[in-house]
Amino acid sequence: MGKTGYFTHPDCRKHDMGTGHPECPERLDAIEDRLLITGVADALERRESSPAAMGELLLAHGRRHVAALRGLNDILIEEMEAGGPDRYSLDPDTSMNQFTYRAALVSAGAAIDAVDAVVTGELENAFCCTRPPGHHATRNQAMGFCFFSNVAVAAKYACERHGLKRVAIIDFDVHHGNGTEDIVAGDERILMVSFYQHPFYPEGTAKEAPNLVNCPVPAYTKGMDVRELVEMMWIPRLEAHKPEMIFISAGFDAHREDDMGQMGLVESDYAWMTQRIKDIAQRHAKGRLVSCLEGGYNLSALARSVEAHVRVLADV
Repeated sequence: MGKTGYFTHPDCRKHDMGTGHPECPERLDAIEDRLLITGVADALERRESSPAAMGELLLAHGRRHVAALRGLNDILIEEMEAGGPDRYSLDPDTSMNQFTYRAALVSAGAAIDAVDAVVTGELENAFCCTRPPGHHATRNQAMGFCFFSNVAVAAKYACERHGLKRVAIIDFDVHHGNGTEDIVAGDERILMVSFYQHPFYPEGTAKEAPNLVNCPVPAYTKGMDVRELVEMMWIPRLEAHKPEMIFISAGFDAHREDDMGQMGLVESDYAWMTQRIKDIAQRHAKGRLVSCLEGGYNLSALARSVEAHVRVLADV
């Protein structure tokens, strides 16, 4: 039986968008506490991630976007030292403090490190417990709590640096992964399948491309309907694509207790989806699977759902 990696970094807790912001450092604490209390942590190989390099980020993002975030970080630190503000707002939902850029680098770096470990066979699969999340970050814009698209960077990296010819991205966050989609649309190597609540953030229609399987669902959709959607819409496309590696944008805000969305999933639904995805990975990809944390803002529901997800990955 292969090992499951758990990639994280203490700098992910230093990124803070202000009191009361739902995408808070306590999200990681809740997950860690749950995995420790339940004993699931004992089954994982814990690793500290390294920061993504510029060349790796440029596989998915424009040079100006990366340079702008780095420049804002430098300006913010200088202004703070001069008694200025300790935070810079990029949009109404998304802001930087002096630790954000570093946190975004190690968050993307976790996904890259996980790819290396899984492709080389050190690990069978991995879960990246990092923040900020990534799936709203487009090629040239940070938005929706996200700065770099961790999963898109990792998927491009797997293809470009490890020579994989077919990979898949599966996004089960309650919000549409518009950023990941913006980056991978039209790349025949990468199949992206998702469901998301619609209409909802972000506004606008999803892209259309042969490699995208978008499944918008109405508010109050429950687990059995999502399972049917997975079986009818996702699985046939995944089987046809025969991915050599699978990536998950693992958002847990479609949970019925999460006020960020209005869907009705529970822990058993996340476990079921994870098992179906893992089955595909074992059939076509030698079990190679990398999952990256996206949303999930009710701390109790988030922690329980991640536990369910990771239990399946680690066979515990």
